[in-house]
Amino acid sequence: MDPSERPDLEAYLEPQDLLLYLSMVGPDGWCVNYDQLNRECTVYDDRPWFCRVQAETFSRMFEIEPAELNEFAIDCCREQISGVYGDLSLEMHRFDRAVGLDLAEATDLADSSKTGGKSVEDF
Repeated sequence: MDPSERPDLEAYLEPQDLLLYLSMVGPDGWCVNYDQLNRECTVYDDRPWFCRVQAETFSRMFEIEPAELNEFAIDCCREQISGVYGDLSLEMHRFDRAVGLDLAEATDLADSSKTGGKSVEDF
């Protein structure tokens, strides 16, 4: 994600991790290790700790309790997909299906984010 969209990076990344993060962002705002054609990380097994969707990572970065991780991560992903592709995009539909959200649940999540539901940016 483009650093301009994450003004709080310095709050949860140590200086050396922030430098690494910034070095991984390409001119288009995407991670230089992300293969957009195949939609996969090219360094997945060796990716930095801050790229890992794990309870320890999210606790360290955002003070998210392990029990809240799935909901928080799904909200983060949906927010990013919405910003890049739109709420009604094929990408969003694929993501919702992959995480097991049915149409009603996905619609409720989209509606709550538009009507003042807690945003991932609140963390």
